[in-house]
Amino acid sequence: MGGVPSTPKFSGGGRPHETAEYLIGAFIGEKSFPLSSDYWQKLLELPLNLHWSSNRVHQACIIFAQNNCYTRHLGKILIHLSWCLQECVSTSDASSSAYVKALNAVYVSSVFLKHLIENAKTDNFEDLYLSLNESEEIPSNVPKEQSIEHLVVNSVLNFLGRVDVSSDTHLLHYELLNFMLVALSTQLLSGPSLGADDIHPFFDAAMSQPTSLVNLAIRKLLLNYITRPRFPLKASSYYIFSEGYQPGVLQRVGSVAANLVLLPLNLFASSSNEASRSPLADNSLNILLILVHYRKCLGMDHSKDKIDYSSPDYLPKEESFFENPYCKALENARDIEFDRVDVEGNAHGGSVVRLPFASLFDTLGMCLADETSVLVLYSLVHGNSDFLEYVLVRTDLDTLLMPLLETLYNAPRRTSNQIYMVLIILLILSQDSSFNASIHKLVLPSIPWYQERVLHQTSLGSLMVIVLTRTVKYNLSKLRDVYLHTNCLATLANMAPHVHRLSGYASQRLVSLFDMLARKYNKLAETKNDKMHVPNGEPKEVNSLQEDTAAELHIYTDFLRIVLEILNAILTYSLPRNPEVVYAIMHRQEVFQPFKSHPRFNELLDNIFMVLDFFNSRMDAQKMDGEWSVEKVLQVIIVNCRSWRVDGLKMFTQLRFTYEQESHPEEFFIPYVWQLVLSRSGLNFSPSSINLFPVDLPLQGYVDEEAEKPQKGDMKGNELKIEVPV
Repeated sequence: MGGVPSTPKFSGGGRPHETAEYLIGAFIGEKSFPLSSDYWQKLLELPLNLHWSSNRVHQACIIFAQNNCYTRHLGKILIHLSWCLQECVSTSDASSSAYVKALNAVYVSSVFLKHLIENAKTDNFEDLYLSLNESEEIPSNVPKEQSIEHLVVNSVLNFLGRVDVSSDTHLLHYELLNFMLVALSTQLLSGPSLGADDIHPFFDAAMSQPTSLVNLAIRKLLLNYITRPRFPLKASSYYIFSEGYQPGVLQRVGSVAANLVLLPLNLFASSSNEASRSPLADNSLNILLILVHYRKCLGMDHSKDKIDYSSPDYLPKEESFFENPYCKALENARDIEFDRVDVEGNAHGGSVVRLPFASLFDTLGMCLADETSVLVLYSLVHGNSDFLEYVLVRTDLDTLLMPLLETLYNAPRRTSNQIYMVLIILLILSQDSSFNASIHKLVLPSIPWYQERVLHQTSLGSLMVIVLTRTVKYNLSKLRDVYLHTNCLATLANMAPHVHRLSGYASQRLVSLFDMLARKYNKLAETKNDKMHVPNGEPKEVNSLQEDTAAELHIYTDFLRIVLEILNAILTYSLPRNPEVVYAIMHRQEVFQPFKSHPRFNELLDNIFMVLDFFNSRMDAQKMDGEWSVEKVLQVIIVNCRSWRVDGLKMFTQLRFTYEQESHPEEFFIPYVWQLVLSRSGLNFSPSSINLFPVDLPLQGYVDEEAEKPQKGDMKGNELKIEVPV
């Protein structure tokens, strides 16, 4: 079949490439080799330097898929991989034969496992045949009560967690992460919401590992991300199934074959110009995100005939979800520098992941241009209260905020999901009053990436206001996404009571924000009025359009009210410290006049016009020689701020927006994580096999090119809830 012999003939005195040809041919062939056969030692100890064409590899995968149901060679090589890894953990000699065998085992198993997953015919992946035949004699060192997938996942995580990354072990670490990527790719074939009966063998195995091993794995994955180890891959020694003399397992095989880039030194060198790029760190982050965001519903009781509704003990059933141990480990991670004591005075024991938060903070700051790092930061500040608290007490918040704000500034070149994640992170941070106060104390000497104007000696808080209002303006003209407006305004509202010495430019942008939204509101109001004069009997489409316009008008009414509440909060709680805000309102006071009698805005505008009346009267009382200048007006405002009294203003309850994850976050996160993984890892999965999200473009670069298209699992309306106290 093709160029691969299905019944290879072995000649012990043959040349090395003939021996390798036989061994791979035997692996995919019809003959089943017992676990105890010396064939496996020969396969795993021999340098496999075959140079096969794409078509030949594809044919080999097809033959293997046909025969594996009888030979069970996939399960057997995974058992041998597990044994090799156990030996690697127990020995300190990285040059031992166990490392060579483990490398060969992980190469071969990854190639054929990926093909089987891509072409799986059953929902429960029975056609992987991850079990031994009943007639097979099971060695004593294979636990009978443990599945093969559980055994191999346990061994992989144990090796990753316990063996240090060095120049000798780096390659095996990297290939094991790639193996995990392949093994967990079964998720690509199903929807994001898993039910109790859904089976993903390697996920199920990973989720059933002991807590100590889960903690060890999470810690090591994050340490790989922090330390970003970079070693030269000894690619010249490994030519498994590659064409010509290009290093890398299946590097040149198309997506129709098992195209797993297992030695992607050239790939990473060409796909990124970042000097700090570390393939090992990148893949560690990929596996971390896949494991942490896994979610499985255990179901609920729908059998009404078995429920006694009259019973006082009856409670409505809700969906219950499997507790993800990796998510729990990340959420409970603690700073290695401190032994936290709980409210009862009991120190946390060794059952939690301990990480160097300072190093993690710095690494995130360096890497937030990358979408996966933004997602990790979100996972930490949303789920881990200790890390959030650590971030909030740092005095160098610009380390994280500057790259996040730069991402918003470059929104046209970013994906919509990345923008949402950044805005959610800012919203979570803005829920803390100390954060809102401290960002105005940190002064930035310059902002080199801000091109519209030169910003010197601008506070971090002022920059946030500038960038958030700019994001609303961009969204208003390009994306027109109500959800994005809501997030920006929510963060600004949380910041408002704590604004301190807001810059002149930031103050102008804040007032201009009201003007922008007001113009949009007026346009919608005119459209609604025009449609109200349409004769009766118009088709349903016209009525539907009228309803849509009315709904949009209501939304923008709320937006305008939020901006007015933001301005009110600044004037009510910190007017003397913000003369530039007073100046900006005075300079553009005409934009507020048309809304003075609006029933939704009149009380809020009463306060603003009271401030305007106070400072306008002080201006009129000044005898000026010549024309007013900006400096002179500001000086009058600063002087009269001292005599300003807030007593006459009507006090409103402070708006406080909070972020709350929806009940089914997996509908957004699981597709999003896999889109990121596929676009960055080099795993070229067959698009026709993917059911997790719509695919109509090649996956390389898929996320970037699809930035503006609505996708399955989109954040909008699916993942967020912002609550405002009444």
